[in-house]
Amino acid sequence: MSEKLKEVHMYTDGACSGNPGPGGYGCILEFRGIEREIHGGEHETTNNRMELTAVIKGLEAFREKCRIIITTDSKYVCDAITKGWAKSWKANNWKKSDGKKALNIDLWERLLELLAEHEVEFVWVKGHNGHAYNERCDRMAVEETEKHK
Repeated sequence: MSEKLKEVHMYTDGACSGNPGPGGYGCILEFRGIEREIHGGEHETTNNRMELTAVIKGLEAFREKCRIIITTDSKYVCDAITKGWAKSWKANNWKKSDGKKALNIDLWERLLELLAEHEVEFVWVKGHNGHAYNERCDRMAVEETEKHK
């Protein structure tokens, strides 16, 4: 019999002013109507690094194995996981199919470790399109970007 895991919804977004430049991330964890916000930023980063960091920081908050539904507006993160690209890059010594070195290897390594600990589903949503949680995460990410200028 399979274990009954808690189902948690995670919403994430990253932002950057300039690319590279100061950036921020926002994450909301929601379980049975209880929400937890996680946010932060860096002085010199990229948008993709902040998108990845949002997911990583959210996953690092878990203390037990859960079923996690991650909603993001990042095609970069969503496609790399759902289409198996990140695992392929790792298997090929972090080289992409075009032979170029993958970017953000440190973050991909950490993300793949964390994903292995849970049962995870990724859901992509269009950014700046009225999704309440995505809009809140975006506001957190932008606020953090401003703090890190």
